[in-house]
Formats: sequence, structure tokens, C-alpha cells
Amino acid sequence: MLTLPPAYGYVFGVLGGSFFMNGYLSYLVISARKKYGIEYPTLYAPENHKYAKEFNSVQRGHQNTLESYALVMLQMCVVGLVYPITAAACGALFCVGRCIYGYGYATGGPNGRYVGSIIFHLGDFPLFIMCLKIAYDMVAK
Repeated sequence: MLTLPPAYGYVFGVLGGSFFMNGYLSYLVISARKKYGIEYPTLYAPENHKYAKEFNSVQRGHQNTLESYALVMLQMCVVGLVYPITAAACGALFCVGRCIYGYGYATGGPNGRYVGSIIFHLGDFPLFIMCLKIAYDMVAK
């Protein structure tokens, strides 16, 4: 039977809170659809659309997050078994950074995403390293 460390509740908190990150980024896309006249099910505006760059920047900010979201949350949950507080802090940084990334991309295009990129990589990269460290520690014993 697996016994979770008491501080693992922080990991669950961030995992649950990540719902709001995704909701915020979805809201940006929904608002941009209305603003720029991009109807469902079109994922991206065609190049010849008057607001293609503006809408596609908002959509890319969300899609790019979805491309790494599951893996980062999985790494947070696994790393949290050994380092629950650090894993939760990294997961929270990822979520906050992704919100800033999405907002920056939506308002400033591709150049607006850099601040958010730095912040979310301060969350996802350490989780990756800790995951490898845990694997090494387990195999090396």
C-alpha cells in the first residue's frame, strides 16, 4: 500500500488549481473568437484573415500549454511522492508562468511570451531534473 507524505496535499492543491490556469487560457481563446470572428470548429485563422496573427497568437498560447500540461502535472505528482513541497511549488510556478505566457502571447504576439516562458520553465525544468534524480537514486541502490 502506498502511503502519501502529509505535505502531498499541496500537490493535490496545485493539480486542482491547474483547472483555473486552463480555464483562464480557454477564456482568452473564447474571447478572441468573438472579438476576431473566428467560428468553431476552426482551430486557427487562415493566413488571409484580417486578424490571423492576433487570433492565432492567443490560440497558440493555449495550445502550447496543452502540449506540455499533462506531462508536467504527471511529473509533479510523481516527484511529489519524494519531494512534495518542492514539487508543488514547481507545479504552481508552471501554472502561474503559463497564465503570464498566455496573456503575453495574446496581447503582444510571439514576442510577448518571454516573461511567462522564464517563469514556467522555473517550474517544469526542475521537475524534470528531480524526476531523473529520483530514478537514478532508485536504480543506483
